[in-house]
Amino acid sequence: MIHVFLLFSLCFSDYGFIQGVTSLGINYGQVGNNLPPPDKVLDLLTALKLTKARIYDTNPQVLTTFANSNIELIVTVENQMLPVVMDPQQALQWVSTHIKPYFPATKITGIAVGNEIFTDDDTSLLGYLVPAIVSIHGALVQLGLDKYIQVSTPNSLAVLEVSYPPSAGSFKGEVSGVMSQFLQFLSSTGSPFWINAYPYFAYKDSPNKISLDYALFNKNPGMVDPYTKLHYDNMLYAQVDAVVYAMSRLGYGGIEVRVSETGWPSKGDSNEVGATVQNAAVYNRNLLRRQMSNEGTPLRPNMRLEVYLFALFNEDLKPGPTSERNYGLFQPDGTMAYNVGLSALATSSSTSSASISLTSSATKASKVEYQSLVCCMFLYLLTFQVFMRRQH
Repeated sequence: MIHVFLLFSLCFSDYGFIQGVTSLGINYGQVGNNLPPPDKVLDLLTALKLTKARIYDTNPQVLTTFANSNIELIVTVENQMLPVVMDPQQALQWVSTHIKPYFPATKITGIAVGNEIFTDDDTSLLGYLVPAIVSIHGALVQLGLDKYIQVSTPNSLAVLEVSYPPSAGSFKGEVSGVMSQFLQFLSSTGSPFWINAYPYFAYKDSPNKISLDYALFNKNPGMVDPYTKLHYDNMLYAQVDAVVYAMSRLGYGGIEVRVSETGWPSKGDSNEVGATVQNAAVYNRNLLRRQMSNEGTPLRPNMRLEVYLFALFNEDLKPGPTSERNYGLFQPDGTMAYNVGLSALATSSSTSSASISLTSSATKASKVEYQSLVCCMFLYLLTFQVFMRRQH
């Protein structure tokens, strides 16, 4: 029996439960009329071993469903609510209604106050941002929740005036005043700077100047920052470090940068260069591989870069160009939009569950080949031993 045990252990050890990638999250957008209900989404996230998600509201159905799960959740104060929650009493009411009833059963770890406010078309919102952030944090303090829930706001990379080379990174002059106030808050509370960084946009706008391999994390010569001599082999890390340098220019060099959104569309309009299934699969697959090794950026190599992929599903009601509706890793029916190496390896008949591997297809193939060889060897030895026993 020991031979049988060893055989099955070696053959199927890679198909058991695996540890999730601790720095990887997913954006769970809900701008669609055909998306699965939250309980099915939770099943999918659990199967994928993803333990971090971000939603763009405080949908009570999601918050209730995700209770007592292993999912850490970032929720959002919608942009239009900023003028309201800048008032401390209104902020307290908001937190008491949208956060306190669900915590700690639902692992709410972050509140995003607005989204891309610094570059929003409605410039009036910028004046409300820092007061709203301060008021929301103050409400958390008052309720004893500030030790568990961070407050920040996701920013578009367009908030930078200069992003290349990374060491020249600087914020746009028109937002530097409010940005300094925001960075002061982050520094005093130990909260991260969230950036929505999309190498796809840079490539789409300048496909003749930017290497596709550089944007996709493929093997390429990369670039060396002429001032720091740091080597960058992908655009995302260069964008993140540009944000770090921009903050340093305003006197805040110790704030952690996390990527609140990044992704690549699998489909686009005729003028959306590079929006293909192949490029989307390569970008996300290579990013997953980097996340598995818990990499930092060249400027901060020992600080694991936390990344939230955009997005979990294709969302059919999102406005804008075709690409906006095609960032999902999955179709609304739960099938993969393309294969990024997230593979269901085993399902049970009664309660549908899956054991998911985040390894690349190439790595998985080599493991399967190796395991097949080992299995064959053990089967041969086992058969031979049984045959010899029968002879006696």
